[in-house]
Amino acid sequence: MPATAADLFVPVCEPLLDGREREYVLDCLDGNWVSSLGKYIPLFEERFAAYCGAAHGVACSTGTAALHLALEALGIGPGDEVIIPDFTLIVSANAVCWTGATPVPVDVDRETGCIDPQQIARAITPRTRAIMVVHMYGHPADMEAILTIARRHDLRIIEDAAQAHGAEVFGRRVGAIGDVGAFSFYGNKIITTGEGGMLVTNDPAIAGRAALLRNQAFEQERFVHRAVGYNYRMTNIQAAIGLAQCETIDEKVARKIAIARRYDELLADCDDLITPICRRWAKNVYWMYGVRVKDSFGCSAAEVRRQLEQRGVETRAFFVPMHRQPVYQGQHPRWPALGGDFPVSDEWSQTGLYLPGGLSLTNEMQCHVIQQLLNCRRSA
Repeated sequence: MPATAADLFVPVCEPLLDGREREYVLDCLDGNWVSSLGKYIPLFEERFAAYCGAAHGVACSTGTAALHLALEALGIGPGDEVIIPDFTLIVSANAVCWTGATPVPVDVDRETGCIDPQQIARAITPRTRAIMVVHMYGHPADMEAILTIARRHDLRIIEDAAQAHGAEVFGRRVGAIGDVGAFSFYGNKIITTGEGGMLVTNDPAIAGRAALLRNQAFEQERFVHRAVGYNYRMTNIQAAIGLAQCETIDEKVARKIAIARRYDELLADCDDLITPICRRWAKNVYWMYGVRVKDSFGCSAAEVRRQLEQRGVETRAFFVPMHRQPVYQGQHPRWPALGGDFPVSDEWSQTGLYLPGGLSLTNEMQCHVIQQLLNCRRSA
């Protein structure tokens, strides 16, 4: 008996392992190369770095590890300030704090949710060392404006491209536009290794420092350490999956864009939701299709999510801003208070949710999602 609409469950995201993943993983198992040594690690690093337009790739255990290594490799430390978007996943602030530096949140662009260059310029102080850019939900930040600011003030740029594999600014892929980029390969990302990440850069000194620090700062003289390193290595098995995923990354990005286009069509007559945009200079890869709920919709984003869950449609809320995070309210002696007024960040957080966007999403599933979404409006 065919499933009815009431029986249909649509997950928010699922990985798609449709290439040579099994073949490469079995090759690791057959050869006993399962840990942090093996041929697939350099193969994956070279392939993904080249895809980004970078000369060097340093595979890591997670995207968070890649972000932390990027900061460490730039020499960011105590007394420094790093400007970050207020609207972001908490790892942006955490990674800065782990270095001993201070994150300085600024508000975001109303249309893209990415860090606002005008707000960056206003936040620069004599202690500012770097700008951390987050390419939000697949849309790149305004890198041309940010590069201009960075050059004027001699600042480094870290790109958090965890959500933006393949996104472009004037034809240049993100990650290799600034000084260093960090990617995530978590299970819900455009390409995945289950858990995993990679730092990419065109600077051999940054790459070398990151590679040293990810491996406990081991040098040729074994068990003698001249720096404090980390256990941030990727396994050969993860890299094997990553290499196979890289071989089909163009198809995966194209599929994400096609899913977004279909959602655009299905929501074309709905004026009560704000759908994602794509700036003329950008390639938005739509890691997730986020919508913002207007007051005219008749119910809040939280209520929409609750109703969709009851109807078998899994969604996710937008990020909680940094200035709203309990850990950054000044009550913990190790962590700074990140206060301030960030109206756009608050608006995005309070009104946003993202719809199912897995690569296996069918047209039937998308129609079901939008039907149930619009039913929320009718039942409000």
